[in-house]
Amino acid sequence: MTTLTLPHRVHPPELSPPPELSPPDGPPRPIPPPRSRERLRWLSDGETRWARPALVILLAATALLYLWGLGASGWANSFYSAAVQAGTKSWKAFFFGSSDAANFITVDKPPAALWVMELSARLFGVNAWSILVPQALEGVAAVGILYATVRRWFGSAAGLVAGAVLAVTPVAALMFRFNNPDALLVLLLVAASYATVRAIEAGRTGWLVAAGALIGTGFLTKMLQALLVVPALGAAYLLAGPPRLGRRLVQLAAAGAALAVASLWWVAVVMAVPTADRPYIGGSQNNSLWNLIFGYNGLGRLTGNESGSVGGGNTTNGRWGATGFGRLFNASFGGQASWLLPAALVLGVALAVLSWRRARTDRTRTALVVWGGWLAVTALAFSFGQGIIHPYYTVALAPAIGAVVGIGATSLWSRRHRLAARVTMAATLAVTVGWARDLLERTPSWLPWLRTVVLIGGLAVSALLLVPARRRARLGAAVAGAALIIGLAAPGAYTLATVGSTHSGALPSAGPAGAGGSFGPGAGGPPGPSGSTAARGTGTAGARPTAAAPTGPPPGFATTAGGTTASGFAVEGPGAAGASAGGVGGLLNGSAPTAAVTTALRAEAGRYTWVAATVGANNASGYQLASGDPVMALGGFNGTDPTPTLARFEGYVQQGRIHYFIASGGGGGAGGATSSTSAQITSWVEAHFTSKTVGGVTLYDLTSPATA
Repeated sequence: MTTLTLPHRVHPPELSPPPELSPPDGPPRPIPPPRSRERLRWLSDGETRWARPALVILLAATALLYLWGLGASGWANSFYSAAVQAGTKSWKAFFFGSSDAANFITVDKPPAALWVMELSARLFGVNAWSILVPQALEGVAAVGILYATVRRWFGSAAGLVAGAVLAVTPVAALMFRFNNPDALLVLLLVAASYATVRAIEAGRTGWLVAAGALIGTGFLTKMLQALLVVPALGAAYLLAGPPRLGRRLVQLAAAGAALAVASLWWVAVVMAVPTADRPYIGGSQNNSLWNLIFGYNGLGRLTGNESGSVGGGNTTNGRWGATGFGRLFNASFGGQASWLLPAALVLGVALAVLSWRRARTDRTRTALVVWGGWLAVTALAFSFGQGIIHPYYTVALAPAIGAVVGIGATSLWSRRHRLAARVTMAATLAVTVGWARDLLERTPSWLPWLRTVVLIGGLAVSALLLVPARRRARLGAAVAGAALIIGLAAPGAYTLATVGSTHSGALPSAGPAGAGGSFGPGAGGPPGPSGSTAARGTGTAGARPTAAAPTGPPPGFATTAGGTTASGFAVEGPGAAGASAGGVGGLLNGSAPTAAVTTALRAEAGRYTWVAATVGANNASGYQLASGDPVMALGGFNGTDPTPTLARFEGYVQQGRIHYFIASGGGGGAGGATSSTSAQITSWVEAHFTSKTVGGVTLYDLTSPATA
């Protein structure tokens, strides 16, 4: 009888682990071109048995976090909501990014972020949900793409950590639930990083071109801020791309060309249109996109030389706050995104040490160039920029922080048999919980027990991380999980407080009430309207609105005596920062007209191009959203743009194109900071027309001049 001997079980070639997973201490293996069978390898990978369910849980939790009670903030930033409304009524306003459907002036940013919200609003109607849901979904997509990017080189555990860090960063939860352009910008930059990683893997020009096009679309979202990642991504490919140096340079030139085309096609079209046939370029001082690109939204953010800005200044301690390395950790910025920034710095140094002597194409060092370079350049720009800077800008740091933490933590964990790795992990966690305790102490009345739990628990887990691996082999996974939980506990709590609060106005801030610190002259922000300080951009200065959260969108912001809409939405009404009795808005907050004002604006609205004119786009936005008809924003966002001239405004009035002029208590800008043309128009209206008070708002009927 023949004896049958069975060989040891081996993985068939097509189901073997992916070749890019190199041994922790060995040199990186060659990176073959991606092929369809590599997907089968991942399907058979034992890691995937838990990684895929974990990814589903992460994305589902992120979606729940970002979508829960989303409509409670109403119009959120009414400045952009009014532009979305305009884009649903006029395709011309859609293309140019106009503040009103009559196309008087654009918003002070390019329109890419508006396009996404406007398409949603055209499909589902103009309401809070149709405007904000796309933002939330962009956040979920950013978490998923960040996971995919990090996982390709460092495994699912690193990708999950990176995605989780991004998801629970407080400022990320804030901006992915708000309608500012930052949500789309972050998504596009993360996608560009993914494309760069794919290009580095295979040396393919197409992926590099895709990265350039994505960054260029980011330029059409927030202009020069999108370019802050270019040095990191370009340097990473130049350093580690597979082709020879000459070929790499040609490929990068192609990517640069794609970036330029994606960035400038819209600019070229707009500037080719005669000024008489397009809206005024909001934020510029000469109706030119070039002035907007290189001034107000460009280099002026670094130098402080921003014509038309109500704040800023080219001084050491300008009106936008003291510059320096400490800015990201101060009272205004610290609680937004800096929770794991010390950990990212420590782990970044550790990764640099690990990869210092490796080959040119080493993935650890290349990833450090991608994500560490992103983090370093963006952080330096925010720290030392003397122009306009808001704490919520720090959402751009969150993906890089998450990636460095995820890669660094898992890389050290794979070397936990070494004392140096264990000491570094323990020190990183200790620094993290120590900084978390410091941030939590800035709001001493909010969850006072949390800082004690985080500190003691973090130090205990840090001690466990020092124990040699052989002595806690069975507890290794539990220790790693505990370290992750305790490290994310404090920012997670801040994120839940952010999600549980309503946000409105131009300067939202993450965290519990009172966590934003001072945000005024010399402290990181501009002076509030009429000399007040808008500390948080949500309701009264330093606190959030307390109105009950409704289940639907705001029906025109018809307010009640309590300062909320008929459906219970908190609005910038009487007593709110930037809004006087009767609902007049200001620089930072939209107006909140009463039912009487809305009725007056709607009366015979079809006879007029603009149902009203008022100084400042935020002041105009509430009236426009309430009435559903165009309202002319004199002077643009700040009230400082030199448009329209007095002669042009008189012409509009003589032609019967404007019904009312709405007086603004603060002159439309902070502390009355308006352009000379807006001031001339206000004086001319006051001299030639009789005022009346409707619903606490002063209206001038421009169709009925005062008698001599």
